Amino acid sequence: MQEEVVAVFIPIVMFIAIAVVLCVYFYLRHRTSEAVQKTVQTAIEQGQQLTPEILERLGQVPKRRTSDNDKSDLRRGVILISVGLGIAAFVALVHEEGTLGPAIGIGLLPFLVGVAYLGLWKLGKPDKSG
Repeated sequence: MQEEVVAVFIPIVMFIAIAVVLCVYFYLRHRTSEAVQKTVQTAIEQGQQLTPEILERLGQVPKRRTSDNDKSDLRRGVILISVGLGIAAFVALVHEEGTLGPAIGIGLLPFLVGVAYLGLWKLGKPDKSG
């Protein structure tokens, strides 16, 4: 009886923990944004000029995409393909009767998303021949 109760409460506690972590993250992000807005408002009221550098330091101006991020689709694709293959290999090693098909399907999801990212990376390359 107690094992059944524990088996039910473990997933519930896991989802509650994830929800709490997300709530704390968004709350802290909101507080930070609110503090930045208050700082900008105070600066404007005091007659200070707000240069783009100051706003960027405060985090109000979105950062421009640099050449460092040109390979982000490649990185995401490789990581997701690796995760998908890892899930599929794990399931293949520890599967029980009748669970192999659905579990391999779970591994296919990140694998196929990774393949899509690799396609986007390949299609998004600038043509350097012209």
